[in-house]
Amino acid sequence: MFILIAPVLALVALAVMVRWIEPRVAFFPFRGESVTPRDFGVAFDALTVETEDGERLRAWAMRASDPRAFVVYFHGNGGNLSNWAPILTGIVRQGYSVFAFDYRGFGLSTGRPTEHGLYRDVDAVLARAWPDRDSRIPLVYWGRSLGGAMAGYAATVRAPDGVIVESAFPDARSVVRGSPLALVWFLSTYRFPTADFLNRAGVPVLQLHGDRDSVIPFALGRELHERLTVQKQFFVIRGGDHNDAAPPDPAAYWAAIDAFVKSLGPAGRR
Repeated sequence: MFILIAPVLALVALAVMVRWIEPRVAFFPFRGESVTPRDFGVAFDALTVETEDGERLRAWAMRASDPRAFVVYFHGNGGNLSNWAPILTGIVRQGYSVFAFDYRGFGLSTGRPTEHGLYRDVDAVLARAWPDRDSRIPLVYWGRSLGGAMAGYAATVRAPDGVIVESAFPDARSVVRGSPLALVWFLSTYRFPTADFLNRAGVPVLQLHGDRDSVIPFALGRELHERLTVQKQFFVIRGGDHNDAAPPDPAAYWAAIDAFVKSLGPAGRR
């Protein structure tokens, strides 16, 4: 009897350990808020977004004077809004209005991050982001790294005119492939299916990926692109790594983004 029960108990213990490890491997939040857009000369409104399960999320709304698009930005799995402020304000300076927020457990947001918890955060944010926007101006979801999965999920909830994913991956399984974590993947609950979300949403996608990305390899970016069945474009950030605050070639980078957004006119919208 012991010989029969022992493997089952070991599997249960392993499953419990994997569930405990999952959020600690997936998320690296920093608490607090030390820097704001104002430190970069960009005006902003500080907002609180309440989720259905009672969490309170910190959000920033930054408005461009004559916006090319209204952007909802989904940052990566580390840091907080203060760490992402240089990137967010850089987008505003290019003429885009940006709504960005910290997931639960990040920055000044309450709670602890989990995959399904982040989806609830996205649901709440979409109800608050740019409710009064001019419908003649495109709505774009922009996700970086893990935020690519969040942007894809968001697009299935409230369709934008287009999605930008930067340094993103096809799904969580592809990220752990070839690592020791792959041995216990069958016990994991985390999926982050970026490709599936984007295909389900069916809106145009611009993919940006650095060819020197040391966190999400360039090959994974290509794999994501190959798995997309929607209207899509792929832009290589030459010399770009994963956590660059600015691209090595800003002119080429912004030309690709501006051209994509410009294409989201009446013919490119759902």
